[in-house]
Amino acid sequence: MTLTEWFIFFLVLQLVHFAGTWKLYQKAGRKAWEALVPVYNAVILMKIINRPWWWIILLFIPIVNLIMFPVVWVETARSFGKNSATDTWLTVLTLGLYIYYINYALDVTYIADRSLKPKTVTGEWVSSILFAIVAATLVHTYIMQPYVIPTSSLEKSLLVGDFLFVSKFHYGARPPMTAIAAPMVHDTIPGLKVKSYLNKPQLPYFRFPALQKIKRNDIVVFNWPTDTVRYFGDYKSRGIRKPIDKKSNYVKRCVGTPGDSLEIRDGYVYINGKRTQLPDRAKTQYSYIVKTNGGELTPAYMYQRFGVTDPFGRAQDGSYRFTSLTEESASRLAKTPNVTSVTRIINPGGRPHPDIFPNIRDNTWSRDNFGPIYIPEEGKTVSLTPETLPFYKQIIKEYENNTLEVKGNQILINGKQANSYTFKQNYYWMMGDNRHNSEDSRYWGYVPHDHIVGKPVFIWMSWDSNSGKPRWDRIFTTVGGPGKPVSYLKYFLIVIAAWIIFSFIRKKKKK
Repeated sequence: MTLTEWFIFFLVLQLVHFAGTWKLYQKAGRKAWEALVPVYNAVILMKIINRPWWWIILLFIPIVNLIMFPVVWVETARSFGKNSATDTWLTVLTLGLYIYYINYALDVTYIADRSLKPKTVTGEWVSSILFAIVAATLVHTYIMQPYVIPTSSLEKSLLVGDFLFVSKFHYGARPPMTAIAAPMVHDTIPGLKVKSYLNKPQLPYFRFPALQKIKRNDIVVFNWPTDTVRYFGDYKSRGIRKPIDKKSNYVKRCVGTPGDSLEIRDGYVYINGKRTQLPDRAKTQYSYIVKTNGGELTPAYMYQRFGVTDPFGRAQDGSYRFTSLTEESASRLAKTPNVTSVTRIINPGGRPHPDIFPNIRDNTWSRDNFGPIYIPEEGKTVSLTPETLPFYKQIIKEYENNTLEVKGNQILINGKQANSYTFKQNYYWMMGDNRHNSEDSRYWGYVPHDHIVGKPVFIWMSWDSNSGKPRWDRIFTTVGGPGKPVSYLKYFLIVIAAWIIFSFIRKKKKK
């Protein structure tokens, strides 16, 4: 929906509210016209139902308002004596239209000083749970979101089984664009395996001011631009088009920022002609062929000695193929007595690789030899030719909502011939540190700025599925920063213990 369509929709809601409540406003000692004025009518309604003014803010927050509207409807009915369980269910199940019946068909009396305390234990529990969900949804959407690492694409920096807190405010919190969705879940409802949202209506994209820009080599959580779920979801979801904020959450390292020229040479990333230097916590991994003198390399041995967690296979000639060895580990492995050679696998360019971006039949780049490629920057203009169009086709059509036609050598954007294009937003190039075990921008291209979710900042739990034990040295550690991760778990436990002791002493003194 466009802004104009949303404005019209908002005005229609005001008319619906006025038609269903103007008599109730009068019975509460207010003027009928006060039910018609946008926002002001909400202020007056809060006074009528004897609720705080800041509830109005909750009515305008996407997803949260889906919880608050039924609460306000029920509170309105109860302010005029309709307190029974039947009244409550009728109000909720009719989406508030039961208030029309109260407004026109019943001779009700306004109860100005009604008790706001729930009359039953169940009512008190329901009230507490509702506002706990509201508070959690606000935190989840605008401050911090929990996230678990599902794959080894950022192995060594982030491990499979790491439970993260992802900051929404570092890069600017993005309010939900999907207006109708279940709170605190993503694209499916856990257990039920059904879609948790409606595709329409969609709110316009907006982002709050950021504390910082996305810097090169930042680890970033984003919505996967290609829109489908091939690995993390039900196979039935393949090919389903999703709203931006309901696309699958991915976490990768941003190796290219807007305006950069990126190239990959033999697996190493070069930005603007210079080989990129990763933070000291980042350890890139590659695939290797390892040959031995007949000795066996077992998974247990490789995990204990070299931290290898991904499966590896043995060929008929007795050699091993590893997909997640750092260069340091490969060097140490080469010195193992029964190992005769360790060779890094490099995918050469020059042959057709249609699975590599820009995913055209005659593309000759590979995952290890790629580019150079330009990372689009907001406001910058590129020339369009039949040769360059494949790099920007997805941006023009999908991410920036233009029509695109190609007639011979002519390129038509929104029906007009175009030989250039100016970008409307920034784009990023995301890659995994596990270079040969990461589905990233090399395969599907750029990540638009409106797909950015947040910045991983803290690991609150880490579980090693191989050993079946917690990784105590990773619990309560920061994601970024120099040097090895330092666990703050003992300090947290000290603070908790101190608080318990303080509370106990204070209660004892009061007695």
